[in-house]
Amino acid sequence: MYPVSIFRKKNSQNQDNDSSQDAKVSELRAAVGPLSGRGLQYCTDACLRRYLEARNWNVAKSTKMLEETLQWRSTYKPEEIRWHEVAHIGENGLISKADFHDRSGRTVLIMRPGMQKTTAGEGNIRHLVYLVENAILNLPVDQEQMTWLIDFTGWSLNTNVPIKVAQEIIYVLQNHYPERLALVALYNPPRIFEAFFKVVKYFVDVKTFKKIKFLYPKRKESEEIMKSFFDAENLPVEFGGKTSLKYDHEEFSRLMAQDDVKTAKFWGFDCKPSDTSNGCIPEPVSLAPSAS
Repeated sequence: MYPVSIFRKKNSQNQDNDSSQDAKVSELRAAVGPLSGRGLQYCTDACLRRYLEARNWNVAKSTKMLEETLQWRSTYKPEEIRWHEVAHIGENGLISKADFHDRSGRTVLIMRPGMQKTTAGEGNIRHLVYLVENAILNLPVDQEQMTWLIDFTGWSLNTNVPIKVAQEIIYVLQNHYPERLALVALYNPPRIFEAFFKVVKYFVDVKTFKKIKFLYPKRKESEEIMKSFFDAENLPVEFGGKTSLKYDHEEFSRLMAQDDVKTAKFWGFDCKPSDTSNGCIPEPVSLAPSAS
């Protein structure tokens, strides 16, 4: 058995580390300065910790990163994007939120780059940003990260987004959504994709790169990774699971419209029954007789 003193020492070290990190959070908040409105709502302690973690707890670098995000959010306004504005980009199921979670309860986004029908950079980025914001909105209270499953069925260089667009997407995700990814599963990518990835990987930071996994059917290591993240009963057959996956755009749009109302309420928009400018859709009127 280990001496009690060892456990006391480890506990003391953990407490010191927590205190040091708390101090860094306070230092970062002071460095950013007074905030108001959505900026204040965005910059929770958990948010500041993610920026510090992304920059190895360097306050100066974290401050620069966070200030750039606040500037981006003030102009891009990702929380104001509504499904009806981007639905046409993904009407064939290019990206969708799964109806299951991973083993840790994380939101799962399923991507099918083979379904890509437009190379329009801004449209693709807004569509992805909308779904990332939506995934975050739907995370359990004890989770901060999401999981991505990427199905390469039908993918080719003809359906691929241009390198410049891929670079912009990577930049937005890394710099404005730090520490939000738990796993990016590139499932059964064709060999030709490796050539594309060799180019874009230079835009990916080290921490994000470690979360990107090339996974293949019937390979033990790949199967172990998938099992560690997912229950096979929930996982679609396209990813080695046992359930069927069929994208229903009408149903998905209905769910996204409901989530748009949640988003409006979360960010404090004035959500009136007749107002659809912020995605505030009136509740359907029930025609069923009231219970007596």
